[in-house]
Amino acid sequence: MSRHVVIVGGGAAGFFAAIAAAERGAQVTILEKTGRFLDKVRISGGGRCNVTHACFEPREFATRYPRGGQALLGPFQKFSARDTVAWFEARGVKLKTEADGRMFPITDSSQTIVDCLTQAAQKSGVKLRLHASVESVTKLADGRFELKLSPGNEKVACDKLLLATGGCRAAAAGQLAASLGHAIEAPVPSLFTFQIASPWLRSLAGVSVDAEVFVSAAKLRERGPLLITHWGVSGPAVLKMSAWGARALHGLNYQFPLLVNWLPGLSAEKIIQEFQARRETAGAKLVVNVPLPPLTARLWEQLVLAAGIARDTRWSALPRASSQALAQLLTRTEFPVTGKSLNKDEFVTCGGVKLSEIHFKSMESKVCPGLYFAGELLDIDGITGGFNFQAAWTTGWIAGNAMAS
Repeated sequence: MSRHVVIVGGGAAGFFAAIAAAERGAQVTILEKTGRFLDKVRISGGGRCNVTHACFEPREFATRYPRGGQALLGPFQKFSARDTVAWFEARGVKLKTEADGRMFPITDSSQTIVDCLTQAAQKSGVKLRLHASVESVTKLADGRFELKLSPGNEKVACDKLLLATGGCRAAAAGQLAASLGHAIEAPVPSLFTFQIASPWLRSLAGVSVDAEVFVSAAKLRERGPLLITHWGVSGPAVLKMSAWGARALHGLNYQFPLLVNWLPGLSAEKIIQEFQARRETAGAKLVVNVPLPPLTARLWEQLVLAAGIARDTRWSALPRASSQALAQLLTRTEFPVTGKSLNKDEFVTCGGVKLSEIHFKSMESKVCPGLYFAGELLDIDGITGGFNFQAAWTTGWIAGNAMAS
């Protein structure tokens, strides 16, 4: 007789686990409390779905997780990014790799991934239920589980139970796991942007530049594309920093000085030499009109003015002290960060079920036999670029196969 598996949570990890278990003969039901499956898949990557990352060496892949990388080493040997690409291709979905390594469906539409997962689940016989909120779970004397649903107080029994309810944005999100004996690492935001009130910076919204950013108070440093926004700064450099520094920045209450080096390829001395060359070759031109590459004209103009250099100053008349001030600002502009901005639908939290309580060969609980976990409910989070989805595919696939075996 086939095992009855219930999966709580109709997201990426839940669906992947359900399909893996059902394809191995288990009788599987997914319970999703909202009115739609795979919502995070649908909106991720700006609606394109960043499925995974083109890094096919498991050990290197695991280094992209501020929390959980060590625990994922074994699972990635079993189901890696290469396996994810093959899984989707076998079901008619081809992926493409962008210059930064992120992988998307060639359709550039997340609906392709949603449709693929939904069809694979239906084809393998998974029972899909919406508006099915699990209020409580009881472990029965025979080792099975009984779930109480709302509305209606309906009871559902199963042999194996998988919790894949997504990130613990609030401690209550881990209540089912906690009720079955698990410890929950306190959730704090990861992958967020920085709020900065500087008017001249905000006037440059939309400008992107390769920069180096520092938060000395938390010993954090990142280099990469920095995007200026209407509320402050974002882009890969900031998102990576917020992931690696999630707990430290939470400890600073999201208020700290951010240092930006706009020209990480040049030292202050080299910049002064560049200025000297401008005096000789472009002496009659206005300083604000001759940017140092690769800075955009708009960004250069604002930096020149922020350094206290008058708009009508020519290179030939630039005082030595002003040269020094501009070079200092180009390599070390300080902004007071006053808070964070979260995309509440898409971005992730760190925190969740404690990893030491999980068997990562099967994703089964060490605390409660027959209980399994997958996805962001675990205290695992990756940097931006497809790493969080890969953790969901991998842990879901391992849990699904283990529950059916």
